[in-house]
Amino acid sequence: MPKLKTNRGAAKRFRRTAKGGFKCNHSHKRHILTKKSPKRKRLLRQAGRIAKADTPAVARMLPYS
Repeated sequence: MPKLKTNRGAAKRFRRTAKGGFKCNHSHKRHILTKKSPKRKRLLRQAGRIAKADTPAVARMLPYS
């Protein structure tokens, strides 16, 4: 069987966690930051989790992670 190709867009956006899930960065933190509260901006720095329903799709895009 041939090797599977990794989806390069997904490889730049998602990382596998130790328990087999995926983490990603939040959006909405690049510009128009003055109207956002410090708490909101601080929480956007932390990694987010991919929903359980979306995990199989991301796992197919990243076969070797």
